[in-house]
Amino acid sequence: MSWSTRASLWTSPCPTPPSTLPRITSPKTLRRRRPPPPQPPSFTPIVQPRELPRQRLPESFNLVNPLPTTFSLPSDSTVSLYRARMDNRNVVLRVLNDTANATERHSFLNFASFLAQLGPHPFLPELLGVVSLRAPLVTVMEELENRDLLSFLWRCREENVTPPCEMTERRIFTMAKQVASALEFLHSKGLLHGNVRARNVLVSRDFTAKLWGLHGVYSRKDQGAARRDDPSMKKWQAPEILAKRPAGPSSDIWSFGILLFEMVSLGEAPFAEIPANELLQFHQRGKPLKRPSNCSNALYSFIKSCCQFKDLDRPSMVEMGRKLLSGEKGASDKAIKASEKMSIEQYLLEAGYGETNSYTVF
Repeated sequence: MSWSTRASLWTSPCPTPPSTLPRITSPKTLRRRRPPPPQPPSFTPIVQPRELPRQRLPESFNLVNPLPTTFSLPSDSTVSLYRARMDNRNVVLRVLNDTANATERHSFLNFASFLAQLGPHPFLPELLGVVSLRAPLVTVMEELENRDLLSFLWRCREENVTPPCEMTERRIFTMAKQVASALEFLHSKGLLHGNVRARNVLVSRDFTAKLWGLHGVYSRKDQGAARRDDPSMKKWQAPEILAKRPAGPSSDIWSFGILLFEMVSLGEAPFAEIPANELLQFHQRGKPLKRPSNCSNALYSFIKSCCQFKDLDRPSMVEMGRKLLSGEKGASDKAIKASEKMSIEQYLLEAGYGETNSYTVF
């Protein structure tokens, strides 16, 4: 089905069959009925994906090259990433591999549709178009040159890196404001992110932070995917999720506090000394996240407020925005330093991946 056909299905009115017209109900009956539970805001399409020229790669783009490697743990082995030029700007091509089956092709195109439905936001990566009418299927995104925030933080630990990399407390507050804005945007549409962490934030050349990791959001919304019991996510998950209770917007706020810890520690694993299977008991005892050596009183107080054990004790998105703005005004411009480079193997163990988990750079 083409994008235009799919969009027409979204937007065409659906007449109510005569058999389903509402009945007139007596006031007495109305009084006996309980009000329906509140529903999340309606999620309607804002913009359709732009269909790009129907040529195969690389003829339809310029300067196509595999994207330089960076540490990550890929969640989708059916997609290859390339850097290219299109319309006089750098872009990233998400190309579906030839080995993908029909279900994977359907999911790939529907994820692009989901990104288009979200609509533009200054702190979400921009969807520039799709090639959906013939193979290879391609989604074209803006390139954010500093890649994922975790790798950026690790580069900030090194001396004389190219391109230059420096993290200050003021930049932490500024980037956190940008991520919080994107998170509030998702919440306003009745969507939870579910995996807020440095790996899922992308950083532009001018150090603008944009929230990514949206495939999990899409899966939960459109496919009703069950919550994954993934050990590699536990160090970022709120206590209610570890206890198998429903997640809510405040669960994302807990993870946001862990993201702040990652930023000020230049990419350390949170709760590094606590095994993943002991985290819930650790939180139940009221133990706080340790304070990084470079962390100011104001920033550490904000981190702890986000990571309150009871979800109702955490700040709202409005309160977070106000505190981030206030913190940015009084924050230091001094570069944050770390004593040593990051060991990937040690990080994997401390972050809860375990010795048996393999990892890949892509």
